[in-house]
Amino acid sequence: MTHDLVISRAHVFDGHRALDGPHDIAVDGGRIAAVSAEPLRGRRQVDAAGRWVMPGLIDTHIHLYDVSAVSDADSMRAFEERELPGKLGLFLDHGVTTIKSVGDPTDGILATRARLAAGTLRGPRLLATGCGITGRDGHPASTVFGGNPWARECFTGEVGSVRQIRELVHRLADREVDAIKLLSEGACAHSGGPEYLWRNPAFPDGVALERLPPDLLRAGIEAGHERGLRVTVHTTQQVAAREAVEAGADGLEHGVTVEPLTDHSLIDLMLERGTTYTPTLWIDDAHPDARGNLKKVAEAGVHIALGSDTFSGLGRYGANTLEEAGLMVAAGLTPAQVLAAGTSGAARQCVRPDLGTVAPGKRADLLVLDTDPTADIGSVRDLRMVIQNGGITVDKR
Repeated sequence: MTHDLVISRAHVFDGHRALDGPHDIAVDGGRIAAVSAEPLRGRRQVDAAGRWVMPGLIDTHIHLYDVSAVSDADSMRAFEERELPGKLGLFLDHGVTTIKSVGDPTDGILATRARLAAGTLRGPRLLATGCGITGRDGHPASTVFGGNPWARECFTGEVGSVRQIRELVHRLADREVDAIKLLSEGACAHSGGPEYLWRNPAFPDGVALERLPPDLLRAGIEAGHERGLRVTVHTTQQVAAREAVEAGADGLEHGVTVEPLTDHSLIDLMLERGTTYTPTLWIDDAHPDARGNLKKVAEAGVHIALGSDTFSGLGRYGANTLEEAGLMVAAGLTPAQVLAAGTSGAARQCVRPDLGTVAPGKRADLLVLDTDPTADIGSVRDLRMVIQNGGITVDKR
């Protein structure tokens, strides 16, 4: 049998482990047709002898629209026309073939998703939650968007009751979003705890926040599950992380960053519930406990997904994803663990079993590398070819 494309004699990391010996990978249409230790024939043949093949990377936590550039309908259109195409292309140039947006303007991000799917924009496969859902005056509504009311309404969904959060989740589900993102940020002000000040370099004096109340958190998760959607929750503290997992969250965005993770029963609960932990070290590495907390949950066997929290204005799209991978290794994970977190683990988080694995029937999103990424995570930068949906989109040979 002659296949559309055969990558021949490559070493393979299949999304879980390195396969023994060289293999040929056959592609027909947009799917992997075979992974064979024996030679295969293709109408197009790529000699990868001595090189490595792995699944395309998946970044499960990005923000695509530039919050500093978008303040009205005209500026959003200008951003989409002038800046967005280049930013999307950077992901492919760095081997990131799928991204998940977790808090962009719903109308804009879903229109961008449609253009990418139709092939009228060059870029990675885009999954999207639409706006992030937060409490009244919660993060990022009163922090990132405190001085930008137009963007605040587009990028965030502020809710103040169980009815409102359920209705918003169902509206997003009606728009066919890929998942739901809730934000639970701050200490227990709603239950009489101390005031929580949200701080980062742009807000050195802090912004006082209250966390999304538990009844709203639970209602949002339940509504998402009613529509068959995975629901992840932005947290930074142990108390918020526990509350999210107990409420049924499928994943934690950031996890525990602002303090040491000392609650071992929380780790046990994540294991019991199958919760995914997305550490976002690229943005949270300034917190001294973020790396140690990741190592603790990874060593315990908690599911890990790669997500960089990349946004416009800091670093470069795609390059930040690779930096995230390096930071995860620096935190104590092995390169193979990080590769799995950015491929099969990320696909699990996104509920896309067709992605993240080099195996027959899977989407043909593949990277060809010069050197062994399971020995050195920096090898992912030695990118020679990117194949997306069976087509060669980057060729640096």
